[in-house]
Amino acid sequence: MSVRIKIFGFTRPEDAQAAANLGADAIGLVFYANSPRHVGIEQAQAIIAALPPFVSVVALFVNASREEVANVLAHCAIDILQFHGEESAEFCRSFQRPYLKAVRVQPDTDLQALAAQYHDARGLLTDAFVEGAHGGTGKTFDWTLIPPQLSLPLILSGGLDEHNVADAVARVSPAAVDVSSGVESGKGIKSPARMADFIAAVRSAQHSMPPV
Repeated sequence: MSVRIKIFGFTRPEDAQAAANLGADAIGLVFYANSPRHVGIEQAQAIIAALPPFVSVVALFVNASREEVANVLAHCAIDILQFHGEESAEFCRSFQRPYLKAVRVQPDTDLQALAAQYHDARGLLTDAFVEGAHGGTGKTFDWTLIPPQLSLPLILSGGLDEHNVADAVARVSPAAVDVSSGVESGKGIKSPARMADFIAAVRSAQHSMPPV
């Protein structure tokens, strides 16, 4: 099965278009005001309009109010919601949209229990725990903390870049990988060359994996 590629934190239409043309399966938009990659409604609309068909748009929220999420859904063509805070399963599923639940992994994190709690999520996204941050830190975490069989598809995030993603795919066998700062030339500014190298590294690692 193909490892899907999600690139997150776009702030410019041309960067998102380049990612799609290079083969990214999904692009992510951050609707979290404290992030340097935060976008507003009009900015998000322009980015989405630049995408070709069949590229999924993921909207990231961190402990947002119901009204904030609803406002984005009312004005932007969002395919998948991603909740990166302490949102309950009930809150996540209440929008009746496909959603992902992000988890900042620590040694005592019970990923199996979280997968059961958010059982109707499209996937569990694992990220590095950094105090006071909700992703986009460029930090990796100990991949051995991920159990070999989760009841939800695993989306591996946290400090991935063109240099380590092939090893990550080989060692963890995720359903998808997620990258933000690892393909940037500046915060929110994506590098076409780094995106191309990242995608090529994923595809190369995938092709070298033994058949399941």
